[in-house]
Amino acid sequence: MRSRIFALLLVAVMVILAACGAPSKEDVMKKLSGKWSDGKGYDLQATMEIKTGAEPRLYEVEVWHTKPTFYRVNVTQSGSKDSQMIVRNKEGVFVVTPSLGKTYKFQSEWPAQNSQAYLIGALSDDIKADENATMTEEDNTYVFETATRNNHKKVLPTQQIHIDKKTLLPTYVSVLDENKEEKIRITFNKITLGIERKAADYKVDMEETNTSKETEPADDEKTGLSTYYPSVVWAEGTLLDEEVVKTDTGTRSFMTFGGEKEFVIIQEPAVRPDNEMPVSVEGDPVDLGFAIAALTEKSLRWESEGVSFFIASESLTQDEMIEVAGSMKAEGMK
Repeated sequence: MRSRIFALLLVAVMVILAACGAPSKEDVMKKLSGKWSDGKGYDLQATMEIKTGAEPRLYEVEVWHTKPTFYRVNVTQSGSKDSQMIVRNKEGVFVVTPSLGKTYKFQSEWPAQNSQAYLIGALSDDIKADENATMTEEDNTYVFETATRNNHKKVLPTQQIHIDKKTLLPTYVSVLDENKEEKIRITFNKITLGIERKAADYKVDMEETNTSKETEPADDEKTGLSTYYPSVVWAEGTLLDEEVVKTDTGTRSFMTFGGEKEFVIIQEPAVRPDNEMPVSVEGDPVDLGFAIAALTEKSLRWESEGVSFFIASESLTQDEMIEVAGSMKAEGMK
């Protein structure tokens, strides 16, 4: 009789211990969703390291978010004064490049259709959207591995989200390629939840964003601009024609690529606009990692390193145009 009672007690203890064991993925997801979503907004500072080029590039990222749809993301390359800012307010979505005095306006639902790893709400949605997401525990950290849902998902399909067990806030995100090698790391230096900013804080002030001094038209010797070529494997050896013409701002390069994937790349010096009015742009803003671009079904436009780039194609997919943009490398002087 005593042995039977002892056995029953042992089973009860085991059940209690099991109930008090490690939390399930679903338990943690529920806690994360509540903590990250209940507040009125948040501010955060992060560092983004991009390892897809010949040399790693480091960027400082500052994010403001006020519910439901106000965002301001400022991205500055480390060691440089050049920055780009993407703002969503009640008037629309704006991309601002202060060094050029340029502001582009989009009619877009960003960031709803373009998940970004530095937006913690997007990370929460990524976890919930992936039915095959996994969770492991490492010391004081939960690690979720999920599919990415941004415009790099073809070449960077997976991300690992590291979350502090105590604060339930992300510490860093690793974005991985098909070989599970880290290509982008976003480290969260500071996250402050519960911040609600006024609508006026998200206003795009053209006078404040137009910060650079007026410059005269550039030519080859003054700009020192390089010609950039795509380095994706399927584009190598398919350059059919290259033409360079003189313009008032220096030169404009036309490259025609053939084969199964036909496309054209145009590049020229990025110049300041004649006025401070926002320019309406077709397409959606997409974060290439190193620049914010305008993406349509058949084209991609962005500015980086003092150069304005444009890709047009009837045969490339949007993912492939983004892949071409990410592979552009300087080879020789214009």
